[in-house]
Amino acid sequence: MSTGTRPAPARFAGYIPRAAVAAVAALALTACGGGSGNTESESTSSASSDAGAKSTAFPVTVEHKYGSTTIESEPKKVVTLGLSDQDAVLALGIKPVGAVDWFKEDPYGKWPWTKDKWGSDLPEIVGERDEYNMEKIAALKPDLIIAQYSGMKKEQYDTLSKIAKVVAQPKDYPDYAAPWEVMTQQIGKSLGKEAESEKLISDIDARFKAVRDEHPEWADLTLSVADSFEAGKYSAFTKTDPKAIFFNELGFKLKPEIDKLAKPGWNVAELSAEKLNVLDVDRLVWVTSSTEANDRIKAEPLYKKLKVHQDKRDLFVPYQDPDIGAAFSFNTVLSIPYAIDEIVPLLENIK
Repeated sequence: MSTGTRPAPARFAGYIPRAAVAAVAALALTACGGGSGNTESESTSSASSDAGAKSTAFPVTVEHKYGSTTIESEPKKVVTLGLSDQDAVLALGIKPVGAVDWFKEDPYGKWPWTKDKWGSDLPEIVGERDEYNMEKIAALKPDLIIAQYSGMKKEQYDTLSKIAKVVAQPKDYPDYAAPWEVMTQQIGKSLGKEAESEKLISDIDARFKAVRDEHPEWADLTLSVADSFEAGKYSAFTKTDPKAIFFNELGFKLKPEIDKLAKPGWNVAELSAEKLNVLDVDRLVWVTSSTEANDRIKAEPLYKKLKVHQDKRDLFVPYQDPDIGAAFSFNTVLSIPYAIDEIVPLLENIK
């Protein structure tokens, strides 16, 4: 795939360049409890391995941005419309039958942390980011639609609720700003797998704690995550972005000034070269799409003046090949272990 293409709009918390986003397997979206879910019982690849046994977890009621949804019985066919929701669904043993894609490509199964989970059962593409193909979704006859990491609108929710039960994005958080733990809990409850989802969360918490315990010195260091897609324009990620959240959970402090510079509702602060001094922190992680972008950033005269660069405390990592940036951009129960394994040794090499 091309590495010189344009990024997704910065207002999306899943801000990944087109080349990386093209590989994003996304599924899930919309919903309140008034939908008339399809009850078709045919066996599909979306069902979990123990789908034949009747679950005692139902009915369950899940609250979300547009109200609440009551799911009467164990879902057999799931469509995910959030940009990273598929990871938690896969981790809980269910393969979604439908998903959204950011740039009309079919990357499902590409990511190393989901490849084995998908196998040969790839989902139907039912939309691009927050634009859904209602006809395709209806044709799949889902009994549950999940939309956690999404920007689903109320009108879309209402339409989708006529197709199936819908669990929309978490309440009390802006779109694309709910913590990964909350979205995992919502998904687990929706699937009747609360205990399993809590175990996934606790396992990830333990991984983060192990890193913090091994590197207590990181708690005294400020770290920022940034990207650049064209000359003279730079993006620093705010505390609500999955990438910043990931490094914060590794133990690093974030820089409040970046949040103040971001436009309301945006997950990035857009910086000119003259503002690059904001990134003069203890550790600076650039996540980019190409070596050309790295070279361009390093060649910027004002960037050369930053002490973080002069002291070689800046780190350049790719979104993909290897898929390090994509892993902490997703920041899910499946991608986090991979991201920790890949990024921690690189951070340890910075003195």
